[in-house]
Amino acid sequence: MTTLKQLLAERPRPLACVAPGDTVFDALTVMAEHDVGAVLVIDGKQLVGIFSERDHARRMILHGRTSKDTAVREVMSERVAYVTPATTLDECMALMTERRFRHLPVLNEDGSVLSIVSIGDMIKETIRSQRFLIEELERYIAG
Repeated sequence: MTTLKQLLAERPRPLACVAPGDTVFDALTVMAEHDVGAVLVIDGKQLVGIFSERDHARRMILHGRTSKDTAVREVMSERVAYVTPATTLDECMALMTERRFRHLPVLNEDGSVLSIVSIGDMIKETIRSQRFLIEELERYIAG
């Protein structure tokens, strides 16, 4: 089974994050720059929340708040489930499906932030693994 450690080693990317005091506009700008649907909210070196497109839609737009006048800490999700590099992709998919998450922070054993994975990352890797298996089976059958 593929672990997040293996996936992240193959696909390193810069971490998209903001501070709790940054504005929602700042967070949306970082999300656009990184082409992601969520950013981690980090205070110093500690993960304190996550802010996603869903948070923006439900906590900003529906309540008439403005992005330039609202701090991320006011609308972020504070109770954040996370995984570690040893977590398998199947375990991530199960957690994301069960709790209806689209993004999961990946924390090292010491609690420091390593990365974030999305449901899209999980699906892409699943498809890649299935293609590989199909190709191997076709070679075996033809061989």
